[in-house]
Amino acid sequence: MSLREETDRRLVAVFTVLPYALLAVGTTLTLIQQTTTVPIPAVLGLTLATTAWMLCFDTRPRWQGRRSLMGLYYAGLAVLSASLVVLAPSYGIFAFIGYVHAFERLRGVLRQAGAVVTSMIMAVSYLGGMRNIAEGAWWEWAAISLVSSVLSVSCFALLDLVDRRGREQERALTESHEANARLEAALEENAGLHAQLLVQAREAGVLDERQRMAREIHDTLAQGLAGILTQLQAVELRLDEPLRRHVTNAMNLARESLAEARRTVHAVEPAMLAEARLPEAIGELARNWARLHDVETVLTTDGDPRPMHTDVEVALLRAAQEALANVAKHAGASRVGLTLSYLEDRVVLDVRDDGSGFDPRAKRANGSGPGGFGLVGMRQRVQRLAGRLDIESEPGAGTAISASVPAIPVGGER
Repeated sequence: MSLREETDRRLVAVFTVLPYALLAVGTTLTLIQQTTTVPIPAVLGLTLATTAWMLCFDTRPRWQGRRSLMGLYYAGLAVLSASLVVLAPSYGIFAFIGYVHAFERLRGVLRQAGAVVTSMIMAVSYLGGMRNIAEGAWWEWAAISLVSSVLSVSCFALLDLVDRRGREQERALTESHEANARLEAALEENAGLHAQLLVQAREAGVLDERQRMAREIHDTLAQGLAGILTQLQAVELRLDEPLRRHVTNAMNLARESLAEARRTVHAVEPAMLAEARLPEAIGELARNWARLHDVETVLTTDGDPRPMHTDVEVALLRAAQEALANVAKHAGASRVGLTLSYLEDRVVLDVRDDGSGFDPRAKRANGSGPGGFGLVGMRQRVQRLAGRLDIESEPGAGTAISASVPAIPVGGER
């Protein structure tokens, strides 16, 4: 519990007990100073009635939020306080509670009216009771009432201002705490995204470098070895037997080196692409994923499937893997359809599901664009090939992801 909450709790306890304590003090003073002019039975009766009236409203906290009932309560309290002060001026000590309850339980004009009424009742007590006023102290009573009313209304206005400022500061502090909590969450998410992007960038850099090395090996070493082997085969037919044996050994070494170079080139490709082309690799991926997650998955190939540059096939295969992974984690789908389309100048992979969907236009908590880490990496991989990634989805209507990249043939330049 905060210091402010603890202070408020103690103040509520004090103001709950205070009216009854002041009423008890006023009654005690009246009984001690009793004169023949004070009707004790009437005083005790009014004291009990006042106690019952306050208890009736204090034991029903839900009534304190209703303006009409609080106006009724205060009117009754004012009548009872005035009656007690008329009977015995020492009850002015209790009438002071009218200020407290006016500020605590009334609002707006009623609060100011309560302060004025209480000031008028207190003025009777200040002048020693109604007998003195009736004997000619009306002007004094009016003057005291006026001064007390002005002071009390001014004090109420000041207290109201302080109360509003305090509530505004408390609200601002609460909003500041909430904003700090959101900022911390956004920073944590940003840190996670940054780490993920670093990993993806590192993986992409490693893959790009390995593929560059593979192209260099293929275009230089492997091609050179193949040329050497061809030349040796031509020479072999024109040599005598002693020399032919050395040429044969050289040819065998060239064949082994060429096979090793080709294995190195294939080693940098994804395992599924090392032994199959893109449609077969995605088909195998879809079958394995469907069997693992028990979701109906269908792959359709349109156009003329033809070998593409390794970067193109790797990008589309990774896009299919990430899209299926997102379906498994988030969509709750019962059916997934994949379409691989070979167009004249582009290759397009579409992945559609009938899952829960999401709002692709919604911003993330840190203000970044839509989508999770996987979609960010997928988009970056496709954009590195001058391609594009489109996402269509809405809550409850499934999701469609389309990855489109240039149709760069084998041996073509990126």
